[in-house]
Amino acid sequence: MKKVLVLGAGRSSSSLIKYLLKAAAENDYEITVADTSIESVLQKTKKSSRSRPVLLDTHDESKTRAEIERADLVISMLPAFLHSAIAVQCVKFKKNLITASYVSPEMRNLNDGAKKAGIILMNEAGLDPGIDHASAVRIIERIKSAGGKLLAYKSYTGGLIAPESDDNPWGYKFTWNPRNVILAGQETVKYMENGRYAFIPYQKLFTRTENIHFEGLGDFEGYANRDSLSYRSVYGLEDIPTILRGTLRKKGFCEAWNIFVQLGMTDNSYMVPESEKLSICELVESFLPQGKTDVRTRLCQYLEIPLKGDIMSKLEWLGLFGDTRLKMKNASPALLLQAFLESKWKLKEGDIDMIIMQHQFEYELQGKKQKLFSSLVVKGEDAIYTAMAKTVGLPVGIITKLILQGKIKLTGVQTPTVKEIYLPLLDELETLGIRFKEREE
Repeated sequence: MKKVLVLGAGRSSSSLIKYLLKAAAENDYEITVADTSIESVLQKTKKSSRSRPVLLDTHDESKTRAEIERADLVISMLPAFLHSAIAVQCVKFKKNLITASYVSPEMRNLNDGAKKAGIILMNEAGLDPGIDHASAVRIIERIKSAGGKLLAYKSYTGGLIAPESDDNPWGYKFTWNPRNVILAGQETVKYMENGRYAFIPYQKLFTRTENIHFEGLGDFEGYANRDSLSYRSVYGLEDIPTILRGTLRKKGFCEAWNIFVQLGMTDNSYMVPESEKLSICELVESFLPQGKTDVRTRLCQYLEIPLKGDIMSKLEWLGLFGDTRLKMKNASPALLLQAFLESKWKLKEGDIDMIIMQHQFEYELQGKKQKLFSSLVVKGEDAIYTAMAKTVGLPVGIITKLILQGKIKLTGVQTPTVKEIYLPLLDELETLGIRFKEREE
């Protein structure tokens, strides 16, 4: 019997655990799910006979090592900064590891050790990163094999609320880790456009958006994400003139979100003194010049926005100028903002989320320039089996099964950018309803 250890039973693990339990019944696996909340584990495993629930805090190094040692394969759904410590133990005990997070420098340094141990340290096996890599590389290889030359590649992904559950002026609710939403974009963005390097500093990021259209859904706005330059070598596009990866939001979101950026409310680098005593309005006021007018007027004057308009209506809807107490000690502005927004952008019972992704390729084939759009739309089932949980968890589950079946024999640090991984991954995802639609011009 093959034994799988899942570390973490949080928001993104529901579809993964459901998939693994089905695979366990078909292939004789045991699925251990370990978390600091046994209630969360039992909720997701539904007391399946193939599951083994474990109460585990990874700070308990002895118990964590024991669980890793008894497994054949480990899946870490923990916060990304914990992956490398788990990976060290996996190399030591020669256990395969899968995460849905970016390859960190610490993880990359374990490549030689993993190869020597004969194991795979599989990373970026989720949605973004994950499905984005696999689907992009498949098309890139197809264009190249037909003799085409890639001229431009842009890719955008968004985790949003589905139109039928969109009931607030922001067009947004938290469907994944809120902390990542609050801190998004704080590294200087780097990309290539028309053969020239391009950079966007954080304070300008949300003013530089591009219109992205989805058939049947309408227009969204995309903003550039992180370091797109590194993907030239990952995708085999070292000489491509334009390459950019970005994030999608509903129209009008970025302009309003930029208010928090310009005020400094997304800063996570210091603690606000006596933060537990503040109301949300007092926090806003602490970033404004003093004056005799009310907070609303001073904010509009300071950031040069109209007192009546779309931005202020979004801020008013949040209750940003109200007396909601934050009640958080030793908190940064970003943590205070996160706590406030979590109560406003919470999924309600019956809400459905939505994942959208679009790749845009420009290429030259037989002397003609062509454009290819490849789009993905996935909707969730409910607030537990969300589209985010599906698109993050199912790729992890599929790759787990492929490794246990011996169909992936690679070792060392890997991502889903090689045919041995991305072809069977995308094929099975399509059977599960996660499929791209293509349109050419």
